[in-house]
Amino acid sequence: MRFAILFVSALAALLSAGCSRPATTGWQGYLEGEFVYVAAPLAGKVEQLAVEKGARVEAGAPLFALERAAERAAQRQAAAQLATAQAHLADLGKGARPSELAAVEARLAQARAAADLSARELERVTKLHDTKVLSDDDHDRARLAHEANLKQIAEVEAQLATAGLSARPDSIAAAEAEVVAARAATERADWAVAQKSQPAPRAALVYDTLYREGEFAPAGAPVVALLPPENIKVRFFAPEADIAMLKAGDPVRVSLTGVAAPLAGRVSYISPRPEYTPPVLYNRDNRAKLVFLVEATLDPAVARDLHPGQPVDVTPAR
Repeated sequence: MRFAILFVSALAALLSAGCSRPATTGWQGYLEGEFVYVAAPLAGKVEQLAVEKGARVEAGAPLFALERAAERAAQRQAAAQLATAQAHLADLGKGARPSELAAVEARLAQARAAADLSARELERVTKLHDTKVLSDDDHDRARLAHEANLKQIAEVEAQLATAGLSARPDSIAAAEAEVVAARAATERADWAVAQKSQPAPRAALVYDTLYREGEFAPAGAPVVALLPPENIKVRFFAPEADIAMLKAGDPVRVSLTGVAAPLAGRVSYISPRPEYTPPVLYNRDNRAKLVFLVEATLDPAVARDLHPGQPVDVTPAR
């Protein structure tokens, strides 16, 4: 009886051990880098390559410069056209020049003097006409001459008033539109010149230089590949049995060969779709099983000295 009890207890212990899930010992993965490819939106020959492969640059540091002779010529042309349009608009907003105003004022003085003389002449002719000394024709000529002089005064006064005015509103509106168009062309030319040289968008490692000085770089073709430390992440594959214990934001420990203490990481992404273990993976068993891709981020200060492709062991930190 005692033997039967011992046998049943041992069998129950074996069944319990067989049904329980073994503790997770960790997962194998590798470091992955997301590169920043810096290119110019315009084509041109590489005139200056300011960095070397393997160097580290700070944000804003110059990376490369393309030829820009044509863009600078277009920039000068646009600036000259803008100056012309602005001068034209300013000229339309002014009246006549002082010398032109003086000439009109002189003609007005002459017209008034002629009218004064013709008024006196008309007065004498009228008195003689009333005494029947002069004919009606002589009186009419004097009267019409005086009226013409008065109209001449009105005409010159109108010219003087017009000379002090600016251009018509429609002409000013057209000139303002020309200034706007010229300013837009100038901004475009300035942008084209600025785009021919590219700075580093952030502090990073110069992972590679894809063109050398003297080579022609097409528009949009990357010239320098950067690897910012914050773009280095851990990729590993967790089996379906372990995926339930991982959530975005969970801390993990990342162990690398040659690094004494594990690095602190944090889960940033868990693939919603399962996949099968690739045939070649940094994995002890290397057997086909259903796994989920998981990504974790590291402190940029720590990731700065790491390299994409390094195998890692990842374990939960809690």
